[in-house]
Amino acid sequence: MTTRNGLNLAASHDSLAARAVAITFAALIGVVVLGGVGFSHVSAMHNATHDVRHANAFPCH
Repeated sequence: MTTRNGLNLAASHDSLAARAVAITFAALIGVVVLGGVGFSHVSAMHNATHDVRHANAFPCH
């Protein structure tokens, strides 16, 4: 296999792909959590996160 600076390029590529998949899934989970809590109509969830949402400039009403 071809190496560059002592690193296996195939392993480096696999690592990059694995990180890209992990970052994508983390972003999707974040969007689901933000959307689920941010636009929830359940008053207990709304009240529990109300001050945090305003502190982060996330409109809730």
